[in-house]
Amino acid sequence: MTLKQNVDWNEIESLVNILSKKITKLSRTFSTITTIGRGGLVPSRLLADRLGIEKILVDKNKISSDSLFVDDIFDTGDTFTNIIPKVDNPSKLVFATLFARRGKKYPSQLIYAKKTDNSAYVVFPWDRFEFKRSQN
Repeated sequence: MTLKQNVDWNEIESLVNILSKKITKLSRTFSTITTIGRGGLVPSRLLADRLGIEKILVDKNKISSDSLFVDDIFDTGDTFTNIIPKVDNPSKLVFATLFARRGKKYPSQLIYAKKTDNSAYVVFPWDRFEFKRSQN
């Protein structure tokens, strides 16, 4: 049995609030949010509303460093590794996540709301069916 950490909507809203405050303190503006179709859509929408960003781009082959990149969790680092070659200026990328896996080495571009409690699989409200399928 896989150890899991369930996250409810109240915690999501709290994490989005924390993350949006951290992003606002950067004294940078972002023209868009870029994300991946799996995992990043819901946090992107919630952050877009908080930050007043109207356009969300999904699964792009080219990513502007003026776009805030959003995902639900920085876990293995694979998403970051896969998107960084697509960014026009990787040193200016801001990679925002609700959670960052405790014990991992984080890229300097990462901003997160909270570290995971342990190595448990984080089950977000939008991926609970995916988690159930993975257990079968």
